[in-house]
Amino acid sequence: MLTIVPYESKYTQNFKELNLAWITEYFIVEEKDRELLDNCESSIIKKGGYIFIGLWNNEPVGCFSLLKITEFNFELGKMAVSKSHQGLKIGQELLVFAIDFARNENWNKLLLYSSTKLDTALHIYKKLGFKEVPLENNIIYLRSDIKMELKL
Repeated sequence: MLTIVPYESKYTQNFKELNLAWITEYFIVEEKDRELLDNCESSIIKKGGYIFIGLWNNEPVGCFSLLKITEFNFELGKMAVSKSHQGLKIGQELLVFAIDFARNENWNKLLLYSSTKLDTALHIYKKLGFKEVPLENNIIYLRSDIKMELKL
């Protein structure tokens, strides 16, 4: 069973490793990845964002972050589930938690950047109400070829 807990510094390495695993499987690690993963407390938490960790039998197996864009708009990012725990609907549970958290905070919208290579992730995003919106020209990640948002 999955338990989702707020980030604590003891999860720093788990957050980094969970994300590096999927990034290196499909893409290359980019500068923005290094910034967020090497210094997650200063680059996410101290800038008004959040990180949550998914625990399966007290073992960190999933995570996501909510990066502050404006007071009421946040970006869902750095969402990952360990390869050994995929297929258990953990990603979906993490996403439902993120949406509920955003609604409880009275935010206006969540947005995310992804890649059309990530079929499973895109399916879950669409299933839970995210809609594709135009992608800007100056995107942060080379791998991003789709932008989605959920109006809350």
